[in-house]
Amino acid sequence: MRVISKKLRESARDRNCTLRLNGCQYDRGVVLAHLPCGQKGMGMKGPDVIACFACDHCHSVIDSRIRGEYTGADLLRALAETQIYWLEKGLITVKGAAA
Repeated sequence: MRVISKKLRESARDRNCTLRLNGCQYDRGVVLAHLPCGQKGMGMKGPDVIACFACDHCHSVIDSRIRGEYTGADLLRALAETQIYWLEKGLITVKGAAA
């Protein structure tokens, strides 16, 4: 399923990086970075809901444009922090969830 959301992509503006890998620039050039999830490849992006806020450095590491290390736990933490933000701001909802 392809999920593309201009609002989710724009939500990265003025946010801090949620990946925070070694060399992180925290709040410089933060964009919505699609996480490697098996549906990603050259010229292909995963769904916008499988993404996190990432500075240029951290984004470059997960996209293998520069060398760096990360773990699955780094990706999961960043994804969770990003999705919690979206839930709090009403950018994503869960049907039937109690408030």
